[in-house]
Amino acid sequence: MKKEYLIGRTEECKRLNRCLKEDSAQLVIVYGRRRIGKTYLINEFFDYSFAFKLTGSFNQSRAAQLENFALEIKRKTKTECGVPANWTQAFELLREYLERLPKSNKQVVFLDELPWFDTHKSGFMPAFEWFWNDWASTQRNLVFVVCGSAASWMVDKISNNKGGLFRRQTCRLYLEPFTLSETEKFLDSKGIHWSRYEIAECYMIMGGIPYYLNLLDAALPLTQNIDNMFFKKKGELWDEFDHLYNTLFSNSENYIKIVGILSKKRSGYTRNEIAKNVKMPANGKFTRILNNLVASGFVRVTSFYGNKKKESVYQLSDYYTNFYFSFVREKYGKDQHYWSKAIDNPSRRAWSGLVFEQICKDHTDQIKAKLGISGVLTEEYVWSSKGDEDLGIPGAQVDMVIDRRDRVIDLCEMKYSVRSYIIDKSYDEDLRNKIASFRESTGTNKSIQLVMVTTYGVKENKYSGIVGNQVLLDDLFKE
Repeated sequence: MKKEYLIGRTEECKRLNRCLKEDSAQLVIVYGRRRIGKTYLINEFFDYSFAFKLTGSFNQSRAAQLENFALEIKRKTKTECGVPANWTQAFELLREYLERLPKSNKQVVFLDELPWFDTHKSGFMPAFEWFWNDWASTQRNLVFVVCGSAASWMVDKISNNKGGLFRRQTCRLYLEPFTLSETEKFLDSKGIHWSRYEIAECYMIMGGIPYYLNLLDAALPLTQNIDNMFFKKKGELWDEFDHLYNTLFSNSENYIKIVGILSKKRSGYTRNEIAKNVKMPANGKFTRILNNLVASGFVRVTSFYGNKKKESVYQLSDYYTNFYFSFVREKYGKDQHYWSKAIDNPSRRAWSGLVFEQICKDHTDQIKAKLGISGVLTEEYVWSSKGDEDLGIPGAQVDMVIDRRDRVIDLCEMKYSVRSYIIDKSYDEDLRNKIASFRESTGTNKSIQLVMVTTYGVKENKYSGIVGNQVLLDDLFKE
């Protein structure tokens, strides 16, 4: 199988190889955020060699989908084939075709964008369940791959199916965005050799989404690339936001309202706070929307440390969505060189600092590796306290608390800077207050260590001694 063009995805390829070696039918589920590279992974891994492949069409009728199905059967069999009247007949045609193929070879079937087949009253899922249980699951040489960007649909209808596909899948792959390390390799493969500081800035805008990264022009600097892609009229990503949410979610307006609210507060909101802000009842439908956003990788949910009565906090975790609300929505079309001109804009500097915190949270494994605790059981939390005026304890907040089984708690501070970060008297007082407030309000008797995660380290001075350990930007690029 051809994999030389794949960046990362090492574990996914290992798992797919295992499926090929199994002496039983394999139902492989591949899902993840739109633009993440699911189709590319399957195409490259199987060298574009499929016994049958069909891609669902967005917002098309059952009749149109069935016609596409019949056309693909016709191409494969090189014989005339009438359009099936329903999905049961369609899968019967597929069965008849596959039965004629050599049993000695692995036969790979790939249905891409599976949720788009399942239109209203289409009967697709019952027909697929029948096809799999009645025949496909008994074919030892069959590898059946289903793929979709609507992560919530893939989980509900396939992975957690309580009907005919209950516990039938043999492999489930959820594709994550590229890490910083994988992003660096991807850019290198395109002839883009930027500094890690520039790569981090690029990551803040589009995350590790291969589709977006592939649009970058190696002949242009980062700022000009961003201007061309986001701020130039009719640039390649000028209409990405609406397309992204409309194709992923039905009733996308409610999803957009929620991510819009979350974009306004980096520390996030609780479930009830979100419902209040978007003026939606906090019922089951609302919970499902939140869960879908989390399953699709757009929102992160984190627990509060040391307060079991508090709800979890929801934070916007999709870099592109954050960038859209921070800059693109208001600035698009007004100045096609906006990003180049805003290099020293205070709002851009503030945004960089906030999004760097998100990068750190997405690279917790790398932080733990630098701290030498990769083998230690840990849990990550957020923490905040309003303080207590009577006790003279001011309010404080820590965006990442690493609670370690070895009875140490790491309070992580993240600072994005163009040079070594300088701790002055004021910030020293703030840090000491955080540590004292954390210990006082949580009542912990564990050791507390302050960890500074910065781009180029903390400059040594009379205040830097408060730092127990440091993690640099280079450390976040480790595999």
